[in-house]
Amino acid sequence: MTNNNNAKTLTPDICVIGAGSGGLSVAAAAAAFGVDVVLIEKGKMGGDCLNYGCVPSKAIIAAGKAAATFRSSEKFGVGAHEPEIDFSRVNDHVHDVIATIAPHDSVERFEGLGVNVIQGAGEFVSADTVKVGEQLIKARRYVVATGSSAAVPPIPGIENTPYLTNENLFELTERPEHLIIIGAGPIGMEMAQAHRRLGSRVTVIEALRPLAVTDPDHAAQVIRKMEAEGVEILANTKVNAVERTDNGVKVSIKVDDEAEGTVEGTHLLIAAGRAPNVTSLGLEAAGIEFTRKGIKTDDGLRTTNRKVYAIGDVAGGAQFTHAAGAHASLVIRSILFRMPINHNSITMPAVTYTEPEIGQVGLSEQQAREQFGEKLKVLTAEFSGNDRALAEGKGEGQVKLLANGKGQLVGASIVGPGAGEQIGLLALMISQKLKVGALLGVVFPYPTLNEAIRRAALTYYADAPKNPWVRRILALLRKFG
Repeated sequence: MTNNNNAKTLTPDICVIGAGSGGLSVAAAAAAFGVDVVLIEKGKMGGDCLNYGCVPSKAIIAAGKAAATFRSSEKFGVGAHEPEIDFSRVNDHVHDVIATIAPHDSVERFEGLGVNVIQGAGEFVSADTVKVGEQLIKARRYVVATGSSAAVPPIPGIENTPYLTNENLFELTERPEHLIIIGAGPIGMEMAQAHRRLGSRVTVIEALRPLAVTDPDHAAQVIRKMEAEGVEILANTKVNAVERTDNGVKVSIKVDDEAEGTVEGTHLLIAAGRAPNVTSLGLEAAGIEFTRKGIKTDDGLRTTNRKVYAIGDVAGGAQFTHAAGAHASLVIRSILFRMPINHNSITMPAVTYTEPEIGQVGLSEQQAREQFGEKLKVLTAEFSGNDRALAEGKGEGQVKLLANGKGQLVGASIVGPGAGEQIGLLALMISQKLKVGALLGVVFPYPTLNEAIRRAALTYYADAPKNPWVRRILALLRKFG
């Protein structure tokens, strides 16, 4: 690790600010090619995803699924019962998973790869210089990968009310008695279901439609499932104010701009979106334009300072770990090999890790209808017709494929078991501009969930047997024996 008091100016080929998923990927790839690279991180290596986001959230979701299994085993002939939940051990599980993965993202590993890791806050002091403590760095190229943080809306009373975000939610060792969640996006809904399954009472408050960025039909299935499990979801409900109480918190609400009321709970979780980390970076000194939505970049992820790239959450756009990884791959091509890149060409899938899961990629049904009109074909298949899903007692859900007039797949959404694992196949098809007919040439193992995708694709040709021209051709061919 570099001594920050070293007065010598470092002159690496690449300087990366931020050791989250995107920054680590750039640093590792550059070092693998023998390029001199400096990596700056003021917080924990691994960034938000490892320490406060993807990893801990999926670990607590897994714990919730384990608890739910005990309650729903009767249909398999296994006696169902209410599980005994030790929330402190759930917390241990979450942090054990983080600790297991952490060495892969550690300072020691990256120094072993040949990366010069500097722990401290990096700040541009000019268009071509970054300062960390007393250490100056003049790199040929810079990559800003500082990620994002939980956005806290300006709710009256919030400054005097204790609240949780993803950055401290996973430090709880005692189960919240009644968790109130503001925000019904993927994070809010995932945490709502997980904590309900672990024994908390949960109320979710959403100003608009819950899971608004997902297919409305598929979002409705998730909402029904969660409400059946006991999660209270207040849609089209505005938060007027919050305040501390003797037992926790009180939230004042207005439903549909009319009825007013209050919700009282022991804990409050803010899950109202994320804000790019653009402060304290000295972006103005470097001539880098930015807004509250993130750093401004061109199609090649370059900022208004041609020496500097921005990737991942801080560049705006899709706030996914896999998006940061994809950006990292692109900028490595640009910086090292001078290859032209365009981040808009990326086909970016998204998954909501509720149960059932929702996986989606490409255009939404509404977007596709606006673009293709009557030529759009919406192809569906229900998991109630999938033998594997039925065998596992998970027959609720649907595959929805969107094909244009040429039969090309332009969008897809899956709600059901393993949706996140299946959506990758459809992301590949869209990225390669394949037609749905390509799925009919693939033999899927039986019984697997992927068969539902093939069944949906098959409906593209459902009208073929009724086509008079097809019937005439068949009649003609029969005459030849």
